[in-house]
Amino acid sequence: MGVWQVPSDLLARSRFTVSPMVDTVAALRALYHPRTPWQRAWRGPHVEAFQRMLAARPVARALLPASFNPRWVADFLTIAPASPEPTFAAELAAVGRLPDERIRADLRATRPEPLAAELLADGLTGQVVALLDWVWTHTVEREWPERERRLRADIVARTAALSRGGWAGVFADLNRNMGWLGDGRLQVNDYPDPPLSLSGAEQLFFIPAHCRRGWVVWDRPTRFGMVYPARGVLVDPTSPAPDGLARLIGANRANILARLDTPLSTSQLVVVTGLSLGTVSDHLRVLLDAGAVSKRRSGREVLYWRTPLGDALAAGG
Repeated sequence: MGVWQVPSDLLARSRFTVSPMVDTVAALRALYHPRTPWQRAWRGPHVEAFQRMLAARPVARALLPASFNPRWVADFLTIAPASPEPTFAAELAAVGRLPDERIRADLRATRPEPLAAELLADGLTGQVVALLDWVWTHTVEREWPERERRLRADIVARTAALSRGGWAGVFADLNRNMGWLGDGRLQVNDYPDPPLSLSGAEQLFFIPAHCRRGWVVWDRPTRFGMVYPARGVLVDPTSPAPDGLARLIGANRANILARLDTPLSTSQLVVVTGLSLGTVSDHLRVLLDAGAVSKRRSGREVLYWRTPLGDALAAGG
């Protein structure tokens, strides 16, 4: 499944969207096994409650190692959205309609070892639904408005890239091991599987998420999608700014300017720089007045990016 054969009319109908379930699965992975500084920092306030929940739910505790391996996520966690604007309730209901044996089959495909005894009892689907609902309710839902703004800001930046370089330009930096190979071939990972034809597909989505690496979502044969890391949200905030630029305009402004090679929102800059909202806003105002950045509104967000003067400053730094 390393390459999808994508008909031109399907690519023409494809679109970017956000998925509450995708971000919930990303949050579950971060709670279970955080891999980046952002994920470890985000996990901190939630980890004790998460561990207490697992201690009280042995089936959920057994589900985690069976559902994730370094190269694959169990398919019941990767169902493609059924609509362009999915709700968490609708996506959770799609998981809830799966029979127990489908869940077990997906787990066996993810991990070769025998399933734990806790996963063989009736009611497995209900346990999966309860686990996902807990993660959504206790961690993602309260911050979903802010998450959604960051994700939609990424989509705006991607569609700007689409207007400049077409789909090939978008795919060039969408995700690791993903790219447009030409002749209708989209590489979605580096697995050595035979190409998969999407000739019968009706929908193709590209979904940004708060994740370190992306994954495939699907509800074969009609719906497919690719999850990718939203630009900037997992960047290490301790990453230093260019030294020369920092001496010229100050470390914080240099840090902000260095990251604006593509459009980012104020909230994204808060995440990737580690600065407060007020501090980021003040520095952006100075950079705007100096002509080093431009801005425009996209829905509820304002996106900022470097001007040619800003590019020259960053390159000089």
